Amino acid sequence: MRKLALNDEILLKIEKPARYIGGEVNSVMKDSEKVDIRFAMCFPDVYEIGMSHLGIQILYDMFNRWEDVWCERVYSPWVDLDKIMREEQIPLFALESQDPVKDFDFLGITLQYEMCYTNVLQVLELAGIPLMAKERKKQDPIVIGGGPCAYNPEPLADFFDLFYIGEGETVYRQLLDLYKENKNHNGTRQEFFERAAAVPGIYVPSFYDAAYHEDGTLASFAPNNTFAPETVKKQIAVDVTDTYYPRKPVVPFMKVTQDRVVLEIQRGCIRGCRFCQAGMLYRPTRERDVKMLKEYACQMLQNTGHEEISLSSLSSSDYSQLKELVTFLIDEFKGKGINISLPSLRIDAFSLDVMEKVQDVRKSSLTFAPEAGSQRMRNVINKGLTEDEILEGAGQAFEGGWNKVKLYFMLGLPTETEEDMRAIPELADKIARRYYEIPKDQRNGKCQITASTSFFIPKPFTPFQWARMYSNEEYISRAAIVKHAFHDQLNRKSLKYNWHDAEITVLEGVFARGDRRVGKVLLEAYRLGCIYDAWTEVFDYGKWLKAFENTGADMAFYNERERKADELFPWDFIDIGVTKEFLRREWERAMKGEVTPNCREQCSGCGAAKFGGGVCYEGKN
Repeated sequence: MRKLALNDEILLKIEKPARYIGGEVNSVMKDSEKVDIRFAMCFPDVYEIGMSHLGIQILYDMFNRWEDVWCERVYSPWVDLDKIMREEQIPLFALESQDPVKDFDFLGITLQYEMCYTNVLQVLELAGIPLMAKERKKQDPIVIGGGPCAYNPEPLADFFDLFYIGEGETVYRQLLDLYKENKNHNGTRQEFFERAAAVPGIYVPSFYDAAYHEDGTLASFAPNNTFAPETVKKQIAVDVTDTYYPRKPVVPFMKVTQDRVVLEIQRGCIRGCRFCQAGMLYRPTRERDVKMLKEYACQMLQNTGHEEISLSSLSSSDYSQLKELVTFLIDEFKGKGINISLPSLRIDAFSLDVMEKVQDVRKSSLTFAPEAGSQRMRNVINKGLTEDEILEGAGQAFEGGWNKVKLYFMLGLPTETEEDMRAIPELADKIARRYYEIPKDQRNGKCQITASTSFFIPKPFTPFQWARMYSNEEYISRAAIVKHAFHDQLNRKSLKYNWHDAEITVLEGVFARGDRRVGKVLLEAYRLGCIYDAWTEVFDYGKWLKAFENTGADMAFYNERERKADELFPWDFIDIGVTKEFLRREWERAMKGEVTPNCREQCSGCGAAKFGGGVCYEGKN
């Protein structure tokens, strides 16, 4: 029988002990003596967030299908348990076996968000693994990172042995076989890293050196080991139908952020919004076969007991078989108490019709993401949405019985003017006005329009990777302009305005586009006590400012300058298929306010066709 890593006394002291005990329905138990490789899969945030992440579920299922591998899960302990583990010297443990993570062969860490970086260091330290990769010995696990933030791995380069660039279903088997072979021959860590560097998509940061110009910009980035390639190529599953997907996802004992079955209907997005990193990283758009989705939907609901299924994608409306799939789900689960949720829909007549069938209109709110208030600004970001389309969609929704609308916008976008900022409350007011055009006896009470703004952060591999950001104070003043303009609107009683934290924005900006030198800021911030920076109740901006001061790093250098056209970026050694030339072309089109058609309307030659599949080859034999 399994012995829990935490005794009853500790479990009774901490908040939500179910986070740490494992044993959930569909979790996988194996005999550690009968496997060759033990892999601890970590989401560096609290259990409820990590358990909601589809990528880890896919990899967990894939690894555990292999007889020679046992993959277990590990999450960041919340601050209460973190304190106890340090005081009582309890090593970080995996949920399934409750064994210490330091005894595993691999620690895989998914990097979804820059503000989880201090938690990466927390996980390493609590596990008893040296923070710096160069200090690790033969008995230490191989620390490998993946996920969207791994596409600029440089801020974390000193802390990771390897990075996996691309989708996890592709080359992990090859990598693990090399590890087994190296282990059986009593090879060194260095010998394994040299062999790993030859695997497509694997980046070994210690095999590369960076040099800098006097002005602080990157002068060169080159391999220092003959086994390391000059370019690391993203790996993707071209056929997303015939690949790994969990039929029996793990069911948590407690409520988590996404307490439902998640069905990924496609990967990628055809739209080409210029601020959106995912839209570029996951090109080309690849659809899953509708027959497979129907089969998996039924099996996953049956195997979990969940009462909701979410159709996941970056833009669900663009899935070509959406009507057939939704109709099937409605018919199949009629009267069975199963909810169907459809995030990322464009608000049009078909989508509204679908939502009316699957949601309780009176209880639910609709979400629009115009991203910008003015048409000029929407053209700059290539949103492909006109004001008429927004008002038409809202009007149809109101006539269908909805009276709550959430609107998402960004502030601080390239070329933004005060007029563009004021256009945000003006658009919200026009939407409210459209509601009050409905005869009073046909309205569903008062309407509530909630507008939220986040601050734009330029991300690697987007057309806006050259853009400048602003200071914390400048962001606050922009939010103030929008807030005051909301008070001037005719329907202000129906309008509500929220805005994102500017302090977190400027830090996220530094780590999104930072180079290796910002790793020392991260380490210093962690030493000063920074942890769970994505959580407002724990976040401490003062400590971060101290870390920048102590290390001599300049936040403004990373954030407050527009990059030159020929600047070498820390992530330029990664080939994602989409070319730098295309991204620069899109930046120049943005500056002229020119709209680029989506991938199905017209190919723009982004470079993703080199993968040989997906939307680039639709309709071609």
